[in-house]
Amino acid sequence: MNDPQRKLEFGWFIPTRGDTLDYAEPMQVPSSPEMFERVVVAAENNGFEYILLPVAAACWDAWMSSAFLIAKTRSIKMLVAARPAYINPVLLAKIIATYDQMSKGRISINLIAGQNEVENLAEGVGLAKEDRYDVMTEEVEICKALWAAGANGKIDYTGKHYQLKQAHIGPAIYQEPYPKFYLGGGSEQAAELSAKHSDVHLFWGDTVDHIAESMADIRARAAKYGRGDAIGFGMRLQIICRETEADAWGVAEDLVRNVTEEQRRVIDTHFANSAANQRVRQLAKEYGKMIGPHLWTGLTQARPGAGIVIVGTPEQCASTIQDYIDIGCHSFCLSGYLHDAEAERFGRWVRPLLEARNPGRLPPLAA
Repeated sequence: MNDPQRKLEFGWFIPTRGDTLDYAEPMQVPSSPEMFERVVVAAENNGFEYILLPVAAACWDAWMSSAFLIAKTRSIKMLVAARPAYINPVLLAKIIATYDQMSKGRISINLIAGQNEVENLAEGVGLAKEDRYDVMTEEVEICKALWAAGANGKIDYTGKHYQLKQAHIGPAIYQEPYPKFYLGGGSEQAAELSAKHSDVHLFWGDTVDHIAESMADIRARAAKYGRGDAIGFGMRLQIICRETEADAWGVAEDLVRNVTEEQRRVIDTHFANSAANQRVRQLAKEYGKMIGPHLWTGLTQARPGAGIVIVGTPEQCASTIQDYIDIGCHSFCLSGYLHDAEAERFGRWVRPLLEARNPGRLPPLAA
């Protein structure tokens, strides 16, 4: 059910591997600090409240890139990934607290445990998927305990993977009690971790009915921890918005027109153990190209992860997003092509329609 009291928020994605209008050439617009700045400034100027940074091996480091971009912007937050076993949790808590203080609260944390299995092995993590979620849970518990203890407090912690004795950090966290946690994933472990610790569970594109069922499941899990009313829900979607439907579909088809069999094979094999990726592939097989009037599965053959795309006119795009708002989603993490221009189109064409349909739930655009 839609919660009219919860404010809507929109986030944008920055493609730190490079940007493109043709996935056969994924780095058509090369990675550079200048490109990153163009995207994040466009997002901030068009009402997006946070930026999601990727963490794949080919992408620029999310912590360093986001810190650079904080200095280039006024208020937009950075949604940066924490991944299990990559950073000692005491150091991770210190890094986040330092970032939080220096940016005056412009950091949120994206919990990622169900990663690319090939990268998991290549980068020396070597943990099975179920173990990664256990490690991630302990790391979040340690971070929250250290932040709750404050700059002068100390904690002990005994877990399966970490044991701490009188651990302490400085500085204190800026956002109290701690920065927001986001998590996107489709597995049982992801649902349980979200129920315990996430402020926002981000679903990848799916049918409205399936999202409503999944929300009810995670909310019931969260209620076991006294968080049934605290957890929020959102969608991680792509968007291609143009003035005419024909123009939007032209862009969509150009994105995948030249995709190779090798690219398809990599997606099928490298992400085979990801429940969320399995669901995206299942949708493409079950529904074909469309899982809804303006929800396209075609991009899933060209990119792993959140490959369901809203395609259409401003009115069609706004109506599709509104369908998810009406079942209780309040956070939308979007991306489109090219990312600076698509952020501007969203702000100019789609956001005003959503403001009109949801009065008082979107903050005014900064002057």
